[in-house]
Amino acid sequence: MIIYRVTGDFPRTERFGLAAQFRRAAASIPANIAEGFGRRTTKELLQSLTIANGSLEEARYYGFLGHELGYINEADYRALEKQCGSVARLMSGLARSLRAKVKGKETPDTGHRSPVTHS
Repeated sequence: MIIYRVTGDFPRTERFGLAAQFRRAAASIPANIAEGFGRRTTKELLQSLTIANGSLEEARYYGFLGHELGYINEADYRALEKQCGSVARLMSGLARSLRAKVKGKETPDTGHRSPVTHS
């Protein structure tokens, strides 16, 4: 949630511009993954991971832009980059595993369940 903290410090003039775009891109990452899990086929989950990766790179760019414009300090920018890198590696590993699973099966239907839990 570092993105919400750092964008809260953006100038008011960026409230509906860069800050909003940055937040939307970041929120889109897990939303696309969740949607993919809900689709019930590995092929659709892989497609959702591709879309989520695009959102991740979009958020990464907004972080870079915010840093270049002086809205994000160096420490926060490094933390954002580290977090983006971790998320990218996790998504890549999941996609690689799913592709291997599809190669080994005739039908790509996984019957997987959403990872969301309710307390």
